[in-house]
Amino acid sequence: MPDTLQHLLRERSEQDGVAIKYGDRTWTWREHLGEAATQAAALISAADPQRPLHVGVLMGNTPDMLTALAAAALGGYVLCGINTTRRGDALARDITRVDCQIVVTDAEHRHLLDDLDIDTDLPGVTVLDVSTAQWADMLAAAPALVPHREVEADDTFMMIFTSGTSGDPKAVQVPHAMVLFAGSALVERYGLTGSDVCYLAMPLFHSNAVYAGWSVALGAGAAMAPAAFSASRFLPDIRGYGATYMNYVGKPLAYILATPERPDDADNTLRIAFGNEAADRDIEEFGRRFGCTVWDGFGSTETAVIVARPDDCPAGSIGRGFPGVAIYDSETVRECDVARFDDTGALANADAAIGELVNTAGSGLFRGYYNDPGATDQRMRHGMYWSGDLAYRDADGWIYLAGRTADWMRVDGENLTTAPIERILLRLPVISRVAVYPVPDDYVGDQVMAAIVLRDDSELSPEDFTEFLAAQRDLSPKAWPRYVWIADDLPSTATNKILKRELIGLGVDPEGRVLWKRDGIAAGTRAFRRLAVDLA
Repeated sequence: MPDTLQHLLRERSEQDGVAIKYGDRTWTWREHLGEAATQAAALISAADPQRPLHVGVLMGNTPDMLTALAAAALGGYVLCGINTTRRGDALARDITRVDCQIVVTDAEHRHLLDDLDIDTDLPGVTVLDVSTAQWADMLAAAPALVPHREVEADDTFMMIFTSGTSGDPKAVQVPHAMVLFAGSALVERYGLTGSDVCYLAMPLFHSNAVYAGWSVALGAGAAMAPAAFSASRFLPDIRGYGATYMNYVGKPLAYILATPERPDDADNTLRIAFGNEAADRDIEEFGRRFGCTVWDGFGSTETAVIVARPDDCPAGSIGRGFPGVAIYDSETVRECDVARFDDTGALANADAAIGELVNTAGSGLFRGYYNDPGATDQRMRHGMYWSGDLAYRDADGWIYLAGRTADWMRVDGENLTTAPIERILLRLPVISRVAVYPVPDDYVGDQVMAAIVLRDDSELSPEDFTEFLAAQRDLSPKAWPRYVWIADDLPSTATNKILKRELIGLGVDPEGRVLWKRDGIAAGTRAFRRLAVDLA
């Protein structure tokens, strides 16, 4: 197995199997990587050799984006994935944070940079648009490729920004070895080959698409079908491209399942869907409806904590950790107690069992955040990597997520976390997506609030919701939501992760929203009532 992407793609460059399917057009690996080598040569020639060769890419999921990824691997320079949903000062901050000297964009996204003053907001940055004559002339004049450097396994291939769900995005330095490791493990596990087709609908500037999509296709020599995610276009795309594998992150399975079911949904080529953060209910339903196997695991851009999910993983668990993975109390810096459950199945020792998911052996494959030593030091404390994810483990070593460190709630003197409550609420079939988060109590601590998106054409009354909550024996009375928002949609990142800080910022004022409030101190003492809706 090659030890760098540069070496792997050199091997692929002599192959005539299909590399890309896009619309009605296809590219072989020889054609695709020939174009990538030309692009790499053109960018290396245009770059300032006295500065780090960091090339930003601001594009969607298109063949041009795939070419930019391959060009960076072949050319031995660092590609910086720029989030296409960022705007204004935030966009400029990302580009300058990773020291881009060139930004490659396309006609669809060029306007995002037009809103910036290149001289003051992006000093020293050259913007190149792949849809222009200038770009075509650059490629035509490109010399034969002489790589910027012959890379080694630990050299940085890409800067990938974190999702930014709990603060400003941070740029993770991703080595060649990490991408190869992720892709080869999935290729081997699912038996993928050059005859497979990988459907790439998650943003290719983000780690999930690179680790679980692009790298898989490279490792298997499979065809890639890049696309912008669309719940309604999902099945036509799978059928049209003959896709056999897909990756996902966040809530796309829930979005797809919210579309009307048809009797022939399982009549398609998809075999494997692999990703992170899907609800157990959605995993089971997606596999049944579309006739495929869904494998949901735990992952982060930093890849310092690795958790594997074997076939016998119990419902709700993300799996068992690799050696060194543990759950620690961040204040005492001691390992948390094993979780105990009462006769209803509810966690009985949350205060002692829930802690932060860590790698006690060190940073793993995490190479730090670029230009952000403070954030890197926050992750690396006491010789361990602290993930920011809350979790607990049972007596058999199975790990269960409990939310992010910001998801702790102090409700009537009891510590609660959000993820277990969300898992319970998703048992209600009419709910498509849900986010649980804290809002300030009128006196002290927090109250629980739930933002709920219903399935299409479904209805939920306060009375029905109260009856459902009362039937959940493993739901602590203090975990009952005090406030409920029946929402049309939830704010989310480009990678379909819900932005809870925006939900918290909305507070509990109706302001045109459908809000319910449960009165009374003990759960069930009074039903929910609908708050007045301010339509002013």
